[in-house]
Order: sequence, then C-alpha cells, then structure tokens
Amino acid sequence: MKKKVIIGLLISILVVILLLVGLYTYSLNGVSKKDEYVTFTISSGSSLKSVVNDLAKEKIIRSKIATLIYLKLHKDISVQAGTYNINKKDGVKEIFTILNKGDAIIDSVSITFVEGKRITDYMSQIEKTFGYSKDEITTLLKDKEYLQELIDTYDFIDESILKDGLYYSLEGYLFPSTYEYYKDESLKGIFKKMLDKMQNVLDNYSASQLLSKYSYHEILTMASIVELEGVNANDREGVAGVFYNRLNIGDSLGSDVTTYYAAQKDFSKPLLSSELNNCNNGYNTRNGCNRGKLPIGPICSPSSSSIEASLNPEAHDYYYFVADKNKKTYFTKTYSEHQAKINELKSQGLWYEY
Repeated sequence: MKKKVIIGLLISILVVILLLVGLYTYSLNGVSKKDEYVTFTISSGSSLKSVVNDLAKEKIIRSKIATLIYLKLHKDISVQAGTYNINKKDGVKEIFTILNKGDAIIDSVSITFVEGKRITDYMSQIEKTFGYSKDEITTLLKDKEYLQELIDTYDFIDESILKDGLYYSLEGYLFPSTYEYYKDESLKGIFKKMLDKMQNVLDNYSASQLLSKYSYHEILTMASIVELEGVNANDREGVAGVFYNRLNIGDSLGSDVTTYYAAQKDFSKPLLSSELNNCNNGYNTRNGCNRGKLPIGPICSPSSSSIEASLNPEAHDYYYFVADKNKKTYFTKTYSEHQAKINELKSQGLWYEY
C-alpha cells in the first residue's frame, strides 16, 4: 500500500515538474506569431533586471520571471547600450543574442509624433526628417492595394478607410509616440511601426462592450474629437459621455473641432457661417449637421487617454460642456444651463477661445 502511495506521489511530482518545465519553455517563446518589429532602447549603465522590466513593459517578452530564470542559467549574457530593431516573433534566446552582441541600429533617427495633430502635420515631419514629399505620402494613402494590405493585416482596420469623402485614409490611425527609424526607412515602414503601436494599444481594450456597438473606426473618430475637446485629460471620460448621450438621442455632436477639420482650417482662423452650416460635409457636426452620427472619420491622432475615455465613457445625464481658459470643464444638462455658463465665463473673463 505504502509503495503505491509513494509511486503515486512521485508521479504527481513528476507531472508538476513537467508542467512547470512546459510553462517555462512556453514563456520563453516570442509574443507574436508573425513578424512584428519594434525598436527597443537600452540606456548606458542599465542592469539586466531593468532591461527585463522594460522588455516586459513594452510587451516584447511573455514573462519577467521566466526571462530572469533564463538569464540566471546563462550567466555569460550581458547587454550593450543602444537602440535595437527587435522582432516580437523571436523568443528570449534570440532577443538576448542580439542584445548581447550589441547589434544596435547605427544609422537611425528618432522622431516624435504629438497627439492631437492632424496627419498633415505628420506629413510635414516625415518630409523634413526622411525627405518624402507630401505628394508621395498622399499617393500612398490613396493606394487601394496598400490600404487593402492594411485591412488584411490589422484587426482594427476595416473597409471604413476606403470611404468616399475621407480626406486622408489613415487619419487617426497612426499612434502618436516617439519612434526610432532607420534613416532610409520606407514610407510603409514608417507607418507600420505607428500602426503596430496602435494595434497594441487597442488590444488592451478589446473586451470593451462599446466595441459591440461601435467599430474601431468609430471609436478612433470619437477619440480624436475627445482629444481636442477634452482640454483637461481628467475630464475626457465626461466629455466622451456627453457625446455618446447626444448620439443616443439622435442629436448632432455640435463640436467646433469637427467643423474646423471639415473646413481644413487651423484654430487660429474663425469659422464662417457657410462652414458651420455645410451639412454636406461628412465631418461637420455643428448647426444640426449629421444628427445622431459621428463624423465620417477621425480628425486627428488621439492619445491613449482619449482612446480609453472613448471606450470607457463616464455614465451621466449631461448633454453639454464648456471649458474655461484655465482648462476647467463645466458640464450641464440643458441648453439654457449651457448658455448661462458661457455667459458667466465671458463676464468673468474666463471664456476660452481657440
């Protein structure tokens, strides 16, 4: 009897060991099943532990613990400072082979794309940094074959980017951040890193219930409006809640920033009555235009906070908001309350103007 118990115990221990070994081995595999290149920078003097922490934070490795165990078992591994082009399909062994050899990007350039900017602003940066003309960029953005490739590649991109009436197919899709590129990076390569980053950001919210009602295109459209209307990042959930409330009752969003985009004006120029009343434009939501609908597409590149606010809006019964010049936002339920708050801010010298 004792012999059977001992054998059973040994078998159980063996099974647990095999499961742990299997889990450890799996945790050392790449995080992506397909080629997905990202840039990763190691600062001078960084410890192995801090590098592992950064790799996990950037979702380049599956497990910090498994990676640290691997490095403990391979004490000959060290890392070199520099910027690296890493394939997320590679496992821990391949990644640290690159970092150990110091195969960093030599001819690289860093570029920061700021949130809340239009794709035309990004075009200017790309032209200045890489030499691609705006005509070349615009041509690529209209290339149906290229756009179809993106639709086939990314979960968050669908036929919405092919809509007639869109000014720029990838407006709002290029995630604003700092990127490291080769100096001779292709246009497609430039966009790929930004689209990969947007995919990673959106993956964090794939369980949102709003995605059963709204497409990613619509969420990015909402987020782009929230980005520009939510002057205080802490109020963006509330701002998103107002816009969803207005959609739910079939009202227009009444957002100035959509009309500025529709007219292709910057905020330093006043809107004309003809522009405010142009309901034939799919972007304009002022003066009752496009009631119960979002604009035809995004109007800028939204930040992660605006995307999160658009996927997790604040539940309330407000239908209006206004911000003062100190970036404080006031929410109201009725138009009369809204107008009274505007008059109050003007009388106090707190009225915010673009």
